[in-house]
Amino acid sequence: GIRLAPKEKLNIPVLFKPDAMTRYKAEVVVHVMKENGENWTYDVSAKSSKDLNRNVSLAEDGGIKGILWRYPVHGIPEAPEQKLVVVRCQARQRVEQRVQMLLIGVVPDARNSDMANTDKSANIQDVQVTDGFSETVEFLYELQYQSNEIRSQLESLVGMQLVEKEWDTESEIVTLIFNVVFAPNKPMRNEATLVVQWATGGVWKFPMLFIATEPEVDDVINIEAVGLNKESIVGFKLTSQRR
Repeated sequence: GIRLAPKEKLNIPVLFKPDAMTRYKAEVVVHVMKENGENWTYDVSAKSSKDLNRNVSLAEDGGIKGILWRYPVHGIPEAPEQKLVVVRCQARQRVEQRVQMLLIGVVPDARNSDMANTDKSANIQDVQVTDGFSETVEFLYELQYQSNEIRSQLESLVGMQLVEKEWDTESEIVTLIFNVVFAPNKPMRNEATLVVQWATGGVWKFPMLFIATEPEVDDVINIEAVGLNKESIVGFKLTSQRR
């Protein structure tokens, strides 16, 4: 019953309040009819496309009584940002660190029955996880960067590999343990975000801070004076590892 003038805009508010960490789907349907009640004259036959028949409402005389616009809505719940994880290493060194990530609120249901453990006495279940986002696995993870500049600095210096995973259905918590390798070549301080997504919906974000401190001194150069107002010269070589 909303009257809309020509070229007038109408805002349709959509509220999303999820009660579980899973994807929700809905559809916003806008049904438009002429104010004077007249129909649009158009021959809608059985041979018409399914999309056309789905997006019009027909009158008894065969004309078009109303036109429908359909807007699919996908609701993906996102957990509050987690505690900051700090990985620290001295420049030109290499560090390996185990990092534990907790995914809270993962509830298996009928849509995910294939993920349930057949042993009813055990609450711990294995979880399939992969690098990058793909619809063929249960959990997906990816390291995201705030800018392309940070990506170019960190991407080749940081490696992440999932080494352990457990699903406790009683507490609704999935525990993922990653092995993080950080091998900086110069001092830096950059941030990244580990994004974990459940294939059926739900996103967890874990902020990470990578700190590379000053490297060790390469060598000490001693210059011995040969006398007052006389130059003393010491030679040393610098080798570049790149062209």
